[in-house]
Order: sequence, then structure tokens, then C-alpha cells
Amino acid sequence: MVVTMKINIKNVSHTYDIEVLHDLTFNLEGKKAVALLGQSGSGKSTLLRMMAGLEKPTKGEITVNDLKVDNPDYKDYVGFVFQFHNLFPHLTLERNISLILEKTRGIEKEKAKKTAVDNLSFLGLGDQVHKLPKNVSGGQAQRASIARALSMNPDIIFLDEPTSSLDPILTDDVLSAVEDLRDSGKDFVFVTHVLSFVRDFADYIVFMHEGNIVEHGDTSILDNPKSEAMQSYMNKVR
Repeated sequence: MVVTMKINIKNVSHTYDIEVLHDLTFNLEGKKAVALLGQSGSGKSTLLRMMAGLEKPTKGEITVNDLKVDNPDYKDYVGFVFQFHNLFPHLTLERNISLILEKTRGIEKEKAKKTAVDNLSFLGLGDQVHKLPKNVSGGQAQRASIARALSMNPDIIFLDEPTSSLDPILTDDVLSAVEDLRDSGKDFVFVTHVLSFVRDFADYIVFMHEGNIVEHGDTSILDNPKSEAMQSYMNKVR
């Protein structure tokens, strides 16, 4: 895949019981960390999941880094961090990662173990590798989830509100871990309500409202929103 992140969204709509995304067309290139913002129900997490290839749009096409997201090879280039860590409860943190590397990438067991331990250590969990998820804090479990995504050596990491279930102290813990990845050469697309993190980490903002992209630009739009919808959102979350 290309080094510079390219996102091309063409006439994308999506329907569950109702249409939640409305004929979105959007193109972006050359950014490293893109934040999707908006109120709950705005469609941002749905769009994120589609960009990651976890869901298919009802209509339209999404291409990331010149690959259609429904291409079977696309999954090899992306990592995803969920709102909840989604770790297997009966496996240690290390085994949560190494087993996936063995089964999905065909990596030999000892190499998979080393990759898992290296990434857990990078995220400050070197002394937790043999613990079960229930025996570490929520913030540590979420950092292990980030280590799992990083272990797949993706070009892009997608994060869907990775701190939504955490208290403020653990939220800072996890977001600091994400910021430590800034110089890792990875690109990021993420959903969060933590504006301080957006200001520190993002280099581009996409604001969504009622299934539409209504405003986008660099982080300066947080202080000077033009749309009524984003003005209202910023007034509520400042």
C-alpha cells in the first residue's frame, strides 16, 4: 500500500432499520491522524467500521490507500481497536495476541510470542504478559487491545471510542499510549469524544451530523466551526 493515507468515499449510504448514512462522498489524502466527531447517532462509528472493512455499505464504494475495503487483502493492512477490549477472557494477554498471529498470519509460535511480548512491552505491559484480562485494569486491557492491533503490523489503525468505558484516569492512560504510537509510522482514523486528545493527536477533523459529513478541516475548525450543527456540538462538549 502507499505511504500517504488516501481515503476515497463515493456515494456511500447505509441502512439498518433506517438509513444512517446518506450518500456520502468524501476524499482525503496526506493526513496521518483523522478524527471523526459528532453526537451519538451521527453515523461516525458506522462509517469507521466501513472504512475498516468490518461492515459493507448498503450502497456506494470505499477505497483506502488504493484498495477497495471489500478486497480480501485489505484486512492485512488495517488494525481495529474496539470500544471494549474484546480480549478472550481465558487467554493471557500474550496469548490473546500470539494465537491470532498464528491462526490469521501463519506465524510460527515462538515468533508470534516474541511479537506479542514486544508490543505489550512497548505499551507498558511487559510485566503483565502472563495475566488474564480479568486480572488487569480496564486501561491495561485496552492497551493490550492496542498492542494486538499493532502486532498485525497494519498501515492504518482504526479506533472506535477506545476510552468510552474508562474513568478519566484510565482514559488518560490509554490515550497516552496511543500518542506514543505517533512516531511508529502508522496512520490513524479514530472516533472519540475527548477533545483534548483530538487537539493533541489529530491533524484533520471530519464532523458528522445525522448521517452526513457537514464540516471538515484541520483542528482549527474546533475553535471556529461554520455549521450550526458543529457550533451546537462544540458548545456542549467544551
